[in-house]
Parts: sequence; structure tokens; C-alpha cells
Amino acid sequence: MSFSKWIVRAAAPLPDLEAYERFLFLGPHPDDIVIGAGASAAKLAAAGKKIRFFICTDGRYGFDHSPAEIHTPEEMAAVRKKEAICSAEMLGITDVCFGGLSDGAFYRKKELFQVLLKAISDFQPDVVFCPDPSVTSECHSDHLNVGEMAKRAICFAPNEKIMQKYGLQAAPVKAIAFYMTAKPNRFIGTYGFLPKQLDAIFDCHKSQFPKDSQAAKSLELYLKIRAYDYGLKTLKKTAEGFRVLGQTQMHCLPEVGD
Repeated sequence: MSFSKWIVRAAAPLPDLEAYERFLFLGPHPDDIVIGAGASAAKLAAAGKKIRFFICTDGRYGFDHSPAEIHTPEEMAAVRKKEAICSAEMLGITDVCFGGLSDGAFYRKKELFQVLLKAISDFQPDVVFCPDPSVTSECHSDHLNVGEMAKRAICFAPNEKIMQKYGLQAAPVKAIAFYMTAKPNRFIGTYGFLPKQLDAIFDCHKSQFPKDSQAAKSLELYLKIRAYDYGLKTLKKTAEGFRVLGQTQMHCLPEVGD
């Protein structure tokens, strides 16, 4: 680490995620939150934190591994909504909201931005979780769009004058936590909650990960490797990693970007 980076990080320490009380998790699709941050969400819920899952799109085109009895995008969207509610409940979360946008990026970015800004205003979170749009291997437009528009919305959310222009109440967001990131800088120990995460995925999101399918086996192996790898690095047995920025780091501090 360069000297300038060390000085910046010492002067503006990153937020401690578990110190906050209200958490808004943004998911591009019905299964993304539980895959990217499900064990952490379960831990926070068990600690009595206030949590809302906000699913941006309906996942109507997720037919890659779906059962043959699901024939239309509308049928898929209805199934995936039920799966999202099921998986959240298995993690201990009952507050699940839906943005109603179409999977496949059939929406304008401005529309998504306004949906996310309203979701943040409505819930008044301390921390917002979303996918990391800076991952170079990420190619899915919905993941990229939600992460990018969430960044912009979170930056504006605490500004009362700007929010008034959108007809919304300002929200005192303290931090953004990017999941599915290649450069985590904060970790949440998840020992005891990894099984809940796996059950929430494979017992609920059956339209995407049918039992005994190669997709399910590959995802389960990846999540276990990731959890134990981060756990080993942080001496937490298992963990999930996030790229975290506080309000101070969101403005003109490139040294905190890596």
C-alpha cells in the first residue's frame, strides 16, 4: 500500500457495517441478494437489525435451468417472486419489496435510478448493499445497471435539496456495501449462517438451481470455497466480503478505490 493510500485510509476509516441498524439490500434479480450476501443478511437479521430486500427486476427471462412446466415469461416472473419471498423468509427476513422492472434491461436507466432513489427514501437505510458494477468480468446489464444507478442514488440520497427536487425525503445513508466484488475491504463473519444461505438458495430458487443440477452443484461449491477462503483470511471461520465506501470515500478520494 502506498503512503498516500495509508494516510487517506487512516484519516477516513471505512465504516463498520455491523455497527448500523437499518440495511437495504438491492437485488437485480430475485436470487442475487441471497447469493451475494445471504449469510450476512441472515446474521444481521438474527441480531435484530431492520432489513429490507428490494428486488429490482422480475427475472422473467431466467429460463436457463427452469422446469419444463414454466412456459412464459409471465409465469416465470410469478414463480421467481414467490421464490424471492421464500428465500428471504428462510434467512429471517419478511420485508421484501419489488421494483417491477423487466429482466433483460428493458427499462431506461433514468427509470431505474428513480426507482432506486425512491426505495432508499422510503426505507431510510444506514447501509445499502448492491452488486459491484466495477468488476471487470461482470457482463450482465441488469447487474451493472443496478450497481451503477445505486451508486448515484446513494450519493444524492442524503442531500435534502436534491431529494426535494425528486419529491422525496432525504435518507441519511452512511455507507454502500458492494457484494459480488473482486476487491473486498470489509468482511462479515458468517459462521453458522452459511447453511442458512445455502438452504435459502437451493430450497427456494428451484427454477434457477434445480436439485442435483450442475448449476446447483457449481454454485454450492463456489459459495463454500468463498466463505472459507474469506474466513481463513479474517480468522472468522467463514465470512462474506464487501467493497465498502462511506460517504467520505464516495467523493474525490481515488486512493480508496482499490
